[in-house]
Order: sequence, then C-alpha cells, then structure tokens
Amino acid sequence: MIKMENRKKKDDRKEIENTKKTEKILNIKNRQKTKNQQKTKNQQNTKKMQENGKRISNSPRKNSFEFEKGKKEKVKKYENVQKKQRTDENKIKYEHNLSKVELKKNSRCPVSEKCGGCRFIDVPYKKQLEQKKKDTAKLLQNFCKLEVVHGMEHPEHYRNKVSAVFTHDRKGNPLSGVYEEGTHYVVPVEECLLEDKKADEIIGTIRGMLKSFKIKVFDEDTGYGLLRHVLVRVGKTSGQFMVVLVVSSPVFPSKNNFVKALLKAHPEITTIVLNVNDRRTSMVLGEREQVIYGKGFIEDELCGKTFKISPKSFYQINPVQTEVLYGKAIEFAGLTGKETVIDAYCGIGTIGLIAADKAKKVMGVELNKDAVKDAVQNAKRNQIKNVDFYQKDAGAFMVQLAEQGAHVDVVFMDPPRAGSDEAFLSSVVKLQPDRVVYVSCNPETLARDLKYLGKNGYRVEKAEGVDMFPFTSHVETVCLLSKKAQ
Repeated sequence: MIKMENRKKKDDRKEIENTKKTEKILNIKNRQKTKNQQKTKNQQNTKKMQENGKRISNSPRKNSFEFEKGKKEKVKKYENVQKKQRTDENKIKYEHNLSKVELKKNSRCPVSEKCGGCRFIDVPYKKQLEQKKKDTAKLLQNFCKLEVVHGMEHPEHYRNKVSAVFTHDRKGNPLSGVYEEGTHYVVPVEECLLEDKKADEIIGTIRGMLKSFKIKVFDEDTGYGLLRHVLVRVGKTSGQFMVVLVVSSPVFPSKNNFVKALLKAHPEITTIVLNVNDRRTSMVLGEREQVIYGKGFIEDELCGKTFKISPKSFYQINPVQTEVLYGKAIEFAGLTGKETVIDAYCGIGTIGLIAADKAKKVMGVELNKDAVKDAVQNAKRNQIKNVDFYQKDAGAFMVQLAEQGAHVDVVFMDPPRAGSDEAFLSSVVKLQPDRVVYVSCNPETLARDLKYLGKNGYRVEKAEGVDMFPFTSHVETVCLLSKKAQ
C-alpha cells in the first residue's frame, strides 16, 4: 500500500512538472510570436515612411549626452475610457503614455528619432546649452573648470553643407533624404530645420527634374541607376552655391539641358560638379570629378580671410560659430607677433591663416594632398607670406623639427572626433612648445588626451565650449595648455 502511494505521488509530481514545461514552452512561443508581430509592424512602418514620409532633420551620428526631458504635462481629457474601471496605477501609466504620443505628434521634427540628426529638437535651446556645459565640465573636472559654452542667437538652418541620398518608392517615384540611423533605409527629406533653406530647395528641384529628364536614381541592391547623391555647399558670406551630382557613371544624358534647367530655377548656383562614384561603398564622393558649370569651387569669408572650398574640402559646417571657435583659439594662444606657430591637422589652412596676422611665422601641416593645395591657394588669395604648408604627417614633422633643435612657441591642434593618437601626442611632448591650443569636437577623447599631456609636462590653464551643432549632442571645446615649471 505504501509503495502504491509513493508511486502515485511520483506520478503526480511528474504530471505537474510536465504541465510546467508545457506552460513554459507556450510562453516562449507567445513571446516570440509577439516579437515577430512587432518586427513586421516596424518593417511596414519603415516602408510607409520610405514611400510617403517627410523629415525635418539632418543626418548622422549617435548621441553621447543625455538630456532630461522634464515633467510632461498631465492630460486632462480622456475620451472613450471608463475611468472607474482603472486603478490609480493604470491611470498614471495611461497619462504617461499619452503624453509621449502628444510630444511625438507635436514635435518640430516628426522623424528625428529615425534619422538621429536632431535628437533634441524639442528641448529648449537654453536647456541644451546647460546640459552640454554640465556634461563637458564633468569630463574635464580633473583638469580645469569649464568657463562657458557659447551658444547661438539663432540656432537654426546653420548647416552650410547639405547631402542627400537618392532612391525611389515602389512606384518608381524618386525620393531623397538620409539613411535611417543604423540602416540603409532612406528617410525622405523635403526641408530640415538645421540645413540651409536654399540648399534644401535646390535638392527638391533636382528631385523634381529627374522624371522629365528620364534619369534613374541608383539602386544599391541591383547596382542599376545613375544618380546616387546630391551635395550642396554654401558660402554663407559670399552667397555662392556649389552643387555636386554624385553619379555611378560619367555618362550623364542631356547634361547641358539639365544644367540649363537647374540654373533657370536657381540662378544663385555658381558652380556644378559631376562626381563619379562607381564603387560599392558607403562613401558619398568618388575619386573622379568633372566640372560642368562654373569654376568647380566656391569661396567664403571667415574671420576676415577668404577661403576656397572644393567638393572634398574640410570646412566647418557652422560658419557663425566657427568665427567664435577660431577667435577663442587665437585669443588663448596669446600671440604678440613674435611667435613661431604650427597648425597641425591644418586642412585648407583656416586656423593658421587667421593666426598669421598675429604671429611671426606659421607652419601648416596636413596629410591630404588636395587640402594642402587649397591651403597654398588660400594663402595667395589672402596675400599672406609668413605661412608655409607641408604635405606630411604632423607628428613626424614635429619629431623632425625637435631633432633639428627647432623651437616652436605655439601648436594648434584640431584633430578629428577620435582625438589624437599617442604617436602624435608624444611628438608634441618631444617638440616642447610653450603653449598648446587644443580644439576638440569630442570631450571624451579630449579628456583622454589631456591626461596624457598632463603626465608629460603640460597643465591645462583654461577651457571654453562652443556649440557648433545645436539640437545635437555634440559640442566643441577649446583648451589652453602650457608647460609646467621645471
């Protein structure tokens, strides 16, 4: 009898365990089903956006700063909801979710979350500046106090460089925009609160001309089609406009008539360049270029100097704030007219040429051949004779100077977002300039590089921020470093 009871208990336990296993399997299947349904829904939404969507935003880049969105307004009216049947907890949850919907619906940029270019378009500008100062100050707190982050009086439509990728919807209608963040789905663009208004209009005109000229947009999957991208560069001071048509083949049908029609719609365009990119690559511009109208470049004025801007030239995208940024860099350098200066990562020579008026001698160093060519022409254009440009690695150039026993008073360094590498920083230390002016576009890598320089004989004297990219997480910082007393 006891054995029978024990056997029965074992059978009952097995049955309970089997039931639990079955329930677990069903739960997993249900979760997977829900996940697949959500994935399908997201894909459908993406396709709808490709066909019909509009964007008021701009491209690129993930955000490293977090903004506090503050308290959302409580919703007072509820329709078709039985309030008595909800608990207080559910009521709070409902209000919170509805607030999110209202915020997204009333956003100045309905697709900012997709393109990732203006995450903080709905955050008050003053609050953006406060948060950028707080985050940057925290990163630099071990080195110095961040005095201020200089903002813009009118922080919209500041971008002087606008790039659009072209595609088509299911019906073959041409679309232009930017890639959705982290994907190659195109978010259609008609206008952007960050981009130059006229540049957006020019891109819209080109998009509208394609059908009448029977020009097919490029298809990444099949490799068929002609037009891949359109790049518009603007001289904010000069009023000049450059249009770069990025195509998969140098053969552009009805090229002359296309140019005439575009110029008729936009007589402000001063040059048009055909750029051939026939490679399967994520890079926008190809190697080959053909000027089909104008000089092939534009000019713009910055800090009293005139600069030539080619399709591939690096030129700061916010000219208003660039004047503030470079003005601070020159101020920090403390030039008296007796100094020898190095402009590392000099690009087309902007900082070096602006500093030349207050220095005895300036040496600009840049590895990019085209940029150095533009820099030399910019020096001639501005009749500046105390500047020399070298197409070399800046680190190797400074090591060579140090080995020759040369003395340099000030080094300007304006590295890319990744910051400087140890080889370059060690060359600065070896050259031993009296002062280093570090212009940074990434506070995180700036803090890393300051730590290295601090361990090797330099101290940070002061730092100020400049908001070059309103409505994004990015901020520029100017730091002055000097040699520690021996």
